[in-house]
Amino acid sequence: MPKKFDGENSKAAVAKARKTAAKDAEKTKKEQEAENEYWRDDDKTAQKKNQRKEEKEKKKTEQLAKKAALKTLEEQELESIKVEPKQQSSKITRLQIQAETEKREAAARAATSAAPKVVPAAKEEEPIPENVNRLVVEGDEARTVDEAIKVLRLSDSPADVDRHPEKRIKAAYAAFEEKRLAQLRNQNPNMRLSQIKQMLHREWLKSPENPLNASTAKYNAKPA
Repeated sequence: MPKKFDGENSKAAVAKARKTAAKDAEKTKKEQEAENEYWRDDDKTAQKKNQRKEEKEKKKTEQLAKKAALKTLEEQELESIKVEPKQQSSKITRLQIQAETEKREAAARAATSAAPKVVPAAKEEEPIPENVNRLVVEGDEARTVDEAIKVLRLSDSPADVDRHPEKRIKAAYAAFEEKRLAQLRNQNPNMRLSQIKQMLHREWLKSPENPLNASTAKYNAKPA
């Protein structure tokens, strides 16, 4: 009898231990769920953001996987294709042509940069005004001071020859220019200085203030 009683107590103890263990496990589970619930983020916006982020990462991973698969397929196809000798030589020829073209373009650029810069042509000079010292006496024409002196000496008598006519001509023209230049510029404000000086020279040729004209008039006034 005592042995039977001990066996029953042993079974009861095992059952009790199992029941206690089950209760402890259930308690631990509930505590863990409570803790998880406590730390759970209730922010719906944050949840949506996390969800979108996860979906975006998932799509990115899928795209990368597809690209990797396509690349692998392309590599396999390239390996399986046997390149014929003619095609290979044609490819090499195209590369050589491209290299030669680039070489020539580089040489052309270098030559262009090394070439001397073209200096623009100088602005066309204004037409040279008619010589102020021009003199015509009896068919003799003088265009310089020296020629004018010779003409005057040929046309005048020895008594009438001016010993320093060049100084007198230059001084007379300087005085004439100083007097008339400002007047002509005021009368013709739209004209360039060179054009005004041409007008001044033309007036000088006919002006009685020009010693050459005075000499010519004196020569013409001589009796025959």
